[in-house]
Amino acid sequence: MSDYNVEHSVPKEGPEQPRRRPDLSTFFSTLDLVDTSGDRQPQNTHSLPLPRDISAAFRNLANAFDMMRGGSGTSQEESHNDLLETLVESLMQSAEHPPTEVQGVPDEFIEQLDRVPKKSLRQDMSCPICSNPFLEDSHPLVVRLPCHKDHIFDLECIQPWLKLNPTCPLDRQVLVKKKAPPPPPDEEDGEYDDMYA
Repeated sequence: MSDYNVEHSVPKEGPEQPRRRPDLSTFFSTLDLVDTSGDRQPQNTHSLPLPRDISAAFRNLANAFDMMRGGSGTSQEESHNDLLETLVESLMQSAEHPPTEVQGVPDEFIEQLDRVPKKSLRQDMSCPICSNPFLEDSHPLVVRLPCHKDHIFDLECIQPWLKLNPTCPLDRQVLVKKKAPPPPPDEEDGEYDDMYA
């Protein structure tokens, strides 16, 4: 299928920009099947996503992160590759032995992450996941995780990770505390029975 420029004989302006990240549409469509965080709770409280669907979500993200690897071998890219290799291994391990439900953060948590203004970004700053410089994008959407002031990521990179894992990819600190189950009702607080008094 041709694009607008070809159909209307409009010459392209400058070289075509390479994609900054792999397409994650397959991952997000799979995630819709298994995400039970926040407002996405199933109507039947006892229903669980299928293990094969959970495994597919982890595997799709691992494949996307694996596509981001590569490069010319500079020291910054080697540390980037180490992080990506660790993330891919973790995701593939979860794909091989899927949990009963996805432990990721709810959409509300992602929406409330601190946004980093473009003015505060430096030229040498880049996303730890995709290694693309933040300022290379004309409209960067950069977020800061609450675990550390220097843990900043492209939202497009960190969102898929957080939807599957409630941890920071750099220090593995848990970002969202799970609600404790309500305590069992105390049996002594029941109705008072005069027969046993």
